[in-house]
Amino acid sequence: MTLIDTGFIEISSGLLEPIAMSNAGGSTRSDRIFRELEFEIVSGKLEMGAKLGEEVLAARFGVSRGPLREALRRLEGGGLVVRLPHLGVSVVSLELQDLIDIYHVRELLEGLAARLATERMTDEEIADLRRLLDRHLESTSLRDGEVYPQAFGDEDLHFRIAQGSRSPLAQRLLCGDLYSLIRLCRFRTSVPGQMPQYRDHERIVEAMQDRDGELAEILMKKHVAKARKRLMALNSSWQPQNAEISSPKTGRRVQRRMLAALGSLASGDEGG
Repeated sequence: MTLIDTGFIEISSGLLEPIAMSNAGGSTRSDRIFRELEFEIVSGKLEMGAKLGEEVLAARFGVSRGPLREALRRLEGGGLVVRLPHLGVSVVSLELQDLIDIYHVRELLEGLAARLATERMTDEEIADLRRLLDRHLESTSLRDGEVYPQAFGDEDLHFRIAQGSRSPLAQRLLCGDLYSLIRLCRFRTSVPGQMPQYRDHERIVEAMQDRDGELAEILMKKHVAKARKRLMALNSSWQPQNAEISSPKTGRRVQRRMLAALGSLASGDEGG
């Protein structure tokens, strides 16, 4: 049994596709394919388990197999697709427990990132986080009591805080290895009435402006924990401990990354 998409909302906000799928200057054909497929997977437009036939995709994007395979390798590295013998490439089918585990590690990593960013970001960089939240508030969907804008990269507060931590470990995991899976989790907890999540962001940034790293860490951990509980509530009819593992290869890969991250945190190593 795979993750139940109860409560998933297809979001049409203009903040989504232009950010996630824009063909920025200098990007390659492989980059464009990667961005579009990544967005379709994390947003649910491509369902878990969907087969990604190379011939069909090559025709769709008007490219040869080379750029397409490079994009698929990047998606596989990010945990969004799996390649199985004799079956080809498919969108990953994650269990609810896999996503819950990601949230548990996010609580630790993002809490650490918030504390370090409070200590290491400049006043101007933190002020820019406040301006970022102001832009989020301008979103019609948020003001109308709908969903929080699913921003990407530099428009994503969590991404910016991880970058501002100046910690190679936090940056690699939160902005690289786990970022696509983190975005997938967020889309599956996007439900109406998310102004409280915006207020959480405000309080985190206020703590950072006050240079209270301990409070910023506590607030970030609570914020991520609430998102984990939302995910569990949306899938309350499913008991993950009794679930059949449908994607062991990806599950093991995610677990290895998380164990390595926890090991680094336990040893106090923020390098590499």
